[in-house]
Amino acid sequence: MVKKVLVVDDEQSIVTLLQYNLQQAGYEVITAMDGEEGMNTAISEQPDFIILDLMLPKMDGIEVCKHLRQQKVSTPILMLTAKDEEFDKVLGLELGADDYMTKPFSPREVVARVKAILRRIQVQPLAEGQEQEKTDYIKVKSLKIYPEHYEAYFDDEQLELTPKEFELLLYLAQHKGRVLTRDQLLSAVWNYDFAGDTRIVDVHISHLREKIEEDSKKPTFIKTIRGLGYKMEEPKGE
Repeated sequence: MVKKVLVVDDEQSIVTLLQYNLQQAGYEVITAMDGEEGMNTAISEQPDFIILDLMLPKMDGIEVCKHLRQQKVSTPILMLTAKDEEFDKVLGLELGADDYMTKPFSPREVVARVKAILRRIQVQPLAEGQEQEKTDYIKVKSLKIYPEHYEAYFDDEQLELTPKEFELLLYLAQHKGRVLTRDQLLSAVWNYDFAGDTRIVDVHISHLREKIEEDSKKPTFIKTIRGLGYKMEEPKGE
C-alpha cells in the first residue's frame, strides 16, 4: 500500500522540491501552505507521515503539532526549521514531534528520514482471512508491549503513544532491571546526533510516566536512578 505524506510549508519552492523527491521515492504526497490548513488536512486525510515547517501563516508548526497530539493524532511528524530561526528542539519534541531538520537540507536526507521512521513503525499487512495473532510480546506486570505491531497496552487498554515514546518504552522493557544512562537511551532511541542534549530523554520519560504510572510523581515502573539514568522495574504487590 502506498504511504501518504503531508507536506506543510508556505514556501512553494520547498513544497515542490519535497513533493517531487517523495513521489520519486514512491509516496503519495498531499500539501498545505499554512498551519491551519495543515492541521485540518492532517485530521481529514489521515496521512502516514507529516513534514511540518516551523514558521507558518495562521498557525505555527509548534501549535499545529500540539493540537494534533491533543486530538490523539499519533502520525509521525518531522519538523523543518531554518538555521536562523530560534527553535528549541526539546520543546518541539516535548509537544510531540518525532524528528527535526534544519534548512537548507538535502531532499534525499528528508526522504531517508521518512523511510527510516516509517520502516520502524510499519506493521506487515495480514493475508485475507488471516486472524491477527499477538503472541510475541513483552510483559511487565500490567504492561504489555507488542514490538511487531507497534502497540502497547496497560491494564488491557491500548496506550496512545508517539513512535518515539513507543521505542523508548520498548527499549526500557527489553532491558528491564538494568540501569540505562540518558546517553545510552539517546543513542539507542534517537540514533543520530542530538548534541548530547539528554533533556529529550527526560521529556519522553515524563510523558511515559503520565501514561503508565498511577502517580507519575511516585513512579513504580520507570525509576530514576539519581546521577545515572533510568531503570524499568516490575512493580511489587498487586
